[in-house]
Amino acid sequence: MTAIDGHPAVAPSARLWRRPAAWIGVVDVFAILLAIVLPWSTSLVAVFAIAMLAAMAPFLDVAALWRSLRRPVSAVPIGLFVLALVGTLWSDAAWGARVYAVSPAAKLLVLPLLFYHFERSERGVAVFIAFLASCALMVPMSWAVAFHPGLSLKPPDEAARGIFVKNYIDQSQEFALCAVALAYPIIMLLRGRRIWPALLLGALSLSFVATMAFVIVSRTALVTMPIMLAVFGLVHLKWRTNLMILCAAAVVAAVAWTSSPQLQGTIMTFGSDYQRYSEQGASTSIGERLEYWRKSLRFFAEAPVVGHGTGSTRGLFEQAATGPAGLAASRVIGNPHNQTLNVAVQWGTVGVVVLYAMWLLHLLLFRGAGPANWIGLLVVVQNIFTSLFNSHIFDFHEGWMYVLGVGVAGGMVLKGRPAERTGEVVSS
Repeated sequence: MTAIDGHPAVAPSARLWRRPAAWIGVVDVFAILLAIVLPWSTSLVAVFAIAMLAAMAPFLDVAALWRSLRRPVSAVPIGLFVLALVGTLWSDAAWGARVYAVSPAAKLLVLPLLFYHFERSERGVAVFIAFLASCALMVPMSWAVAFHPGLSLKPPDEAARGIFVKNYIDQSQEFALCAVALAYPIIMLLRGRRIWPALLLGALSLSFVATMAFVIVSRTALVTMPIMLAVFGLVHLKWRTNLMILCAAAVVAAVAWTSSPQLQGTIMTFGSDYQRYSEQGASTSIGERLEYWRKSLRFFAEAPVVGHGTGSTRGLFEQAATGPAGLAASRVIGNPHNQTLNVAVQWGTVGVVVLYAMWLLHLLLFRGAGPANWIGLLVVVQNIFTSLFNSHIFDFHEGWMYVLGVGVAGGMVLKGRPAERTGEVVSS
């Protein structure tokens, strides 16, 4: 290497890594890798998330990040984490339980950073394509495991359900999101008379639905998918098209019902589970949830303003457990399987207000047109309604689906809103 004007020459590779654009590309790669591994691994999600955040550091624009953090869509998720952290001060749980209960909210701190980054990146769509492709690869694997359970990495009883990794709730969330999200590009392609690409994406969407109907059925997905489709119809379609889609969906549902014993069995368990719980107090899936919700409402009534503190839920259920083992009333859990009640028990009305403010602000963020708005809106809608039956903001897999989906789509949307990106106020 030779010197020029008394200064040592810099290798081209060194100059490359001194460019902010190069580091933006590195962050993009880690975000894409995170999207790829999300359906398959827990530990790799953590590894790539940490690597992604570390790659943001060298050329972080502190002033721009500060302006981004001041926006309500960024500040409220941070506020929910801060509330979880401060809530440890009035909890009666052991300190280990308090600290452990803070960690599920920590992933929300990544949301503002994703907003900040994908306002500047041009690869947000690549992240969504990576997630879609990864879920698509899971479809044949799920069918293979259904016929050959020995291929699964899960215990034999769970492998028989067609689950290769994770669990049926996580897999159904992924498949439902992908199946409905594809409706937007399919409609756009049909409007542009690009029939073959539309048919290809339609077949992919149907493959997700078929896997949920014939291999593994989630009752949460059965409830939320029609809601997600209704949101799509109301936002993007005319009433005549909605009517046609409704008829087509009814035909698909009828075919799936008549030809899928798994689907019939799952739906039939709704009534039988409730009857066994109401008559015998049996510990059925529905009965347990009803018991958790009833007790959680009582806990909330005891401390309605700021709750019982972070990590207090399990201790409260231990004190409220009654009856012999095997009954729903005797179950002790640390998660009431409802996001609102999970927050209300620990942080009271204050926590519920912050949670609902976050959902509302993120819904309003995606009120425009375009694929980024559609994906972001769908992620938020799915999370809101599935959180009626689970604590999906705090669950690892669904929580990261929310953070990644809303964060990437939100950054893409904010890129087109200069006033929100810079913090300036535009006068009319």
